[in-house]
Amino acid sequence: MIIKPKVRGFVCITSHPEGCAAHVQEWIDYVKAKGPLTPGPKKVLVIGSSTGYGLASRVAAAFGSKAATLGIFFERPSEDGRPATPGWYNTIAFTNAARAAGLYAKNLNGDAFSDDIKRQALELIKSDLGQVDLVVYSLASPRRTHPRTGAVHKSVLKPVGTSYTNKTVDTDKGIVSTVTIEPASPQEIADTTAVMGGEDWELWMNALSEAKLLAPGAQSVAYSYIGPEVTWAIYKNGTIGLAKNDLERAGKNIDSLLKLNGGGRAFISVNKALVTQASSAIPVVPLYISILYKLMKAHGTHEGCIEQIQRLFATQMYNGKTPTFDEAGRVRIDDWEMRPEIQNAVREIWPRVTTENLATETDIAGYRTEFLKLFGFGLPGINYEAETEPHRLMP
Repeated sequence: MIIKPKVRGFVCITSHPEGCAAHVQEWIDYVKAKGPLTPGPKKVLVIGSSTGYGLASRVAAAFGSKAATLGIFFERPSEDGRPATPGWYNTIAFTNAARAAGLYAKNLNGDAFSDDIKRQALELIKSDLGQVDLVVYSLASPRRTHPRTGAVHKSVLKPVGTSYTNKTVDTDKGIVSTVTIEPASPQEIADTTAVMGGEDWELWMNALSEAKLLAPGAQSVAYSYIGPEVTWAIYKNGTIGLAKNDLERAGKNIDSLLKLNGGGRAFISVNKALVTQASSAIPVVPLYISILYKLMKAHGTHEGCIEQIQRLFATQMYNGKTPTFDEAGRVRIDDWEMRPEIQNAVREIWPRVTTENLATETDIAGYRTEFLKLFGFGLPGINYEAETEPHRLMP
């Protein structure tokens, strides 16, 4: 079939297998060009490994350090007349490239919140790897079925306490408008924390520890975002931010656990605002990202997922480096985003952005390009007019 992008709101409902593979190869080429991590991780578990920062972590570990990797994800294969999700195609491309390079790469497709997937992962690590020395926790899910209670928790993107009104942009239509979001209920706050907080990360790490599958000195990292004040009501101080506070709580517990295990560590890495499937769904944030991209590209400091994670690994975790923490014990690779000259310029541009000047005041074109690349579209060298086979088996 000929596969074209079909955008519905903040999601593209199609993806292109060759395009996704080309995108993954771009990341692999970038990591290889940056040189090896010496020393680097050797046996890595990535929970949430098929897109975004999780996939970038897997690529950086495998092709920067020749690491064996086990990836956990929840993706849909192709169906009659319907391509697979991009994470499915990404994982196929990564796995084929890793194995062609002589690297161990295995995958588990299923609900990472479940006891069953945890059990399968522990068995694979025990039989194939013995132990892991890095665990990356990068899950992004809208819902979670709790493995103990069976309750289904759904996350929401809402402010806390009072309603919130600000500018937003329809990235598909290019229309700038005002959005008002009503505050979350106490139940919605609790549900969002259950989905996006730290309990599941703790369950994973405790299970690995109890099974003695963590190598001495093992590290674990989870990813978060803080951002500028213009997004705080919907992010840092909203339901997501409260969930991220719980992630930090869990990180401290896991850090204590790993320190008892041969001097390991766990921490939160606060990453840059980027176009991801998750960030596209958050009101206000896509407009901020469009302004940010324009400014950071002009300053020569723009990074994508793979640049962020390669820098995290190379300057904060490996190559003989140790993390530099902020006052709350977090690593900040959003440091270039949060530079005063960038944020001052964002504050200057924000109030004057309209539908009419969106293309000149922001990098909305770059936003759209990056968004479509998530789904395998717009990659050089791919003939998008040609027939392609959407049915691809996981190797």
